[in-house]
Order: sequence, then C-alpha cells, then structure tokens
Amino acid sequence: MDEKIVNEDDLGDLRRSHYSFQLSRSNIDETVVIIGWISSKRDHGNVLFVQLRDQFGEIQVVVKKKEVSSDLFNTLRNLKEHSSLAITGVVVEQKSSTDQVEIKPNEIKILSISNKPAPFLTQSVTSVGIDTRLDLRAIDLRRNYLQFVFRIRNTIINSIREYLTENYFVEVNTPKMIATATEGGAALFPIFYYDREAFLAQSPQLYKEQLTMAFESVFEIAPIFRAEPSRTNRHLSEAISIDAEKAYVDYRDMMDHLEKLIQHVISQISKKNADDLENLGIDLPQVSKSFVRITYTDLVRKLQENHKYIRWGDDISPKMLKDIFGDEFFFIVDWPSSTKPFYVKTITEDKLSAEKEISEKKILSESFDLMYGGLELSSGSTRINNKQILIENMKKKGLNDKAFEYHLRVFDYAVPPHAGFGLGLERLIMAILKLENIRDATFYPRDIDRLTP
Repeated sequence: MDEKIVNEDDLGDLRRSHYSFQLSRSNIDETVVIIGWISSKRDHGNVLFVQLRDQFGEIQVVVKKKEVSSDLFNTLRNLKEHSSLAITGVVVEQKSSTDQVEIKPNEIKILSISNKPAPFLTQSVTSVGIDTRLDLRAIDLRRNYLQFVFRIRNTIINSIREYLTENYFVEVNTPKMIATATEGGAALFPIFYYDREAFLAQSPQLYKEQLTMAFESVFEIAPIFRAEPSRTNRHLSEAISIDAEKAYVDYRDMMDHLEKLIQHVISQISKKNADDLENLGIDLPQVSKSFVRITYTDLVRKLQENHKYIRWGDDISPKMLKDIFGDEFFFIVDWPSSTKPFYVKTITEDKLSAEKEISEKKILSESFDLMYGGLELSSGSTRINNKQILIENMKKKGLNDKAFEYHLRVFDYAVPPHAGFGLGLERLIMAILKLENIRDATFYPRDIDRLTP
C-alpha cells in the first residue's frame, strides 16, 4: 500500500453545520462547516476547484494558493477522488452562476485519504463491467447513476410501508431460519442449526398465514433466499420481498390492494424524486387506469394464434408476454393448480363449470401473477384454510405432511379464510426504472457466482 502523503486529522468535536442542499444565497457571508468526500477536482494552477459531496449532493469549494499554506495547497492538489474533508469556511456567491453558492475555506481538515485512483468515475454511467464494479461496490454506489436509483428505492420502500400501514396492515418479522421448505422444491439453502439441519427461508408464507389469526392483516419487508442456479439479469439468490397477508378476503381483494399499492408508489416517486427521474432520463409507467386482468386460459388461447406449440399448462416466456403487453402492469389470473404451491386454493366448482373447455385434469387455482411486460413482479392467491384439504394438497405435491406439523396444528383452531401476495422489491425497481440488471437494484448482490463483498 502506498504511504499517505499527509497524516489524517481526527474529526474531534467538529461537526457539520449544513448539508449541501441547505446552502443558498440566503447563507452568503455565513461561516459554515461542511463535510464530505471529493467527487471531482479541477486544478487551475493557483486555484483548486473541489467538488465536495455529502449524501444530498455537491458543494463547490474554491481553494486559492495565496490564502492557505503551501503545504496544505500541495496536499489538496495531490489528493485523489474519494478522500474525505471537513471544511470550515464562508459562503460566497459563485462567480460563474447568479443562483449558486460556493465555499471559501478558512480551515480544512483531511479526515481520510484515498491511496488509489478508483477504476471508474462517479459522475456518469460507467462502461466498466459489472463484476469490476461489484468488487468495489461501496465505491460503485457513490456513482451519480446509482445515487439516483437508490434515492428512488428509498421512496419506494417508504411508500409501500405507508400504504400498507394506512390500510391497517401490521408490520411483522418472521424467522429466516426454518425447519422445512416453505414451498417445496430444491431451491433451498441448507444450514447447520446446532445439531440438526435447517434452511434459510424461501418466503415468510406459512408464518404470515398463521399471523392472520392474531392480527388479521400483516406485512413484512425482509430478505428471502432462493438457491436457483440462474445466471440471468433478473435473478438473485437473496432478495427483498414485500409480503402481505389478510384475513376474510380472497385473491381478488389482494389484487385490488396490490394495484393500489403500485399506483401509490408511482405517485410518491413522481412527487418526491422528480430530479432523480430527470437525471436518469426515465418516464414513470402509466398507472392511471386499472391493470388488465387476463386468465391464464385466455392468454394461452391468445398465444396459440401465433405460437401453435404452446399448450395449456406450459410456462409462458417473458418475450411472448412483452410482445403482447409492452411495458405495462397486468395480472395473469386463475393459473393451473399444478403450477402453484400446496397452500393455494383451487377454484370452486361453480366457477369451474363456467369454464366449459377446462376438464377435470385441468384444475385452476385462485391465483395471480402481477407482470410488467415480460417480468414477473408478484405472485398471490387465496390460501387453503381447511386442514384436511391442505394435507391432501401436500401429498399431491409430494410433500411429507408430518414435516409441517408445526403449521398444521394451528388449523385445529379455525384459521380464517385469507389471501396474500409476495412482491419482489428489486424486480419492482427494475421495472419502474428500466434497469438492465437486477444487481443494480440491491446494495450487495448475492447470486450463484457472488458471495463477496
């Protein structure tokens, strides 16, 4: 490691008096303390122009050689981007602009020094490969582009919590170390739990169902873990899921809630992140109208007009969906029961009779997927609340009901009818902001190839 060109100062009792956004022409001639890191620097010989960034933006600092010691001036001249400074100085009018201000420093403390030049710039979208960026993710997250993305992410989370809380959902936390698979299948991460095997939770599904007995309406914003060996731009091994569950409703009610939730999120981004959207060059999706709802069966019939090889029960490729719906939100409802987990309720006989072309082997479920173009954002359903039917469904899915005894025993005490959904936060961000890679929607991505940093 290179030797530092000067000793770093302690912060001591010095504290920031203003963030960058709090400084304006009304502060001219005031002495202030600003703290941040160097995002860029221009050397004009006897004058240095330093852009100091804090969490809200940048403020320009003008350092004149004749006004500071030669040692300090030379030290500042040699400092690299990302070094941190605390500056006490006077707010003055920026000569190149009538509505901007800058800082004329009286005292400069060098708090931390960058020893290496970063492999990419913070000012613009970089052409450096994503793996190089992810290896230095903390530096990558200082880039302007990701700053805009994660400010919007913050609005999305806050607005989701706001909507659900205002609609009487109680925020809960459920275990992330579990004894059995939530949804079956092999996409599990096994762990050692003292003297026995356990797993990282694929979803909070069974716990949130139980919690409807105590609180009726619950939600959780927390990580889920899926051991899917996928190397696509839309899969993560660890993701943040927004899960909601509500008693005394069915899947249609939860679709209504999910639609209103998305509309609320888009509205809040529009109000609170106009500058970020402009900087990203993004137009928000249109959500003023109700989302289209199309049954799985009708969608297959529509696809068969141009894709004769599509059969009822098949999965549907993202490209086909995007070709039909473009970039918009829509629901696919009433999926085949065979494609859904054991806790999803099948459609009642009276509704089945209306589907004359659906045979007994083609049993449908009270379920939905929320899509954006070809990207699946959410799945939801009415849940089975009858113990015997739940056990029968477990056996049909090849699951051992004895392994779920901790869950099934609750059903002896009248679990209410209920429904819910899980919404992927990173996929929602990816859809709204048109990100090319889901890894740019999370802080430290985990996928089949990456376990650090």
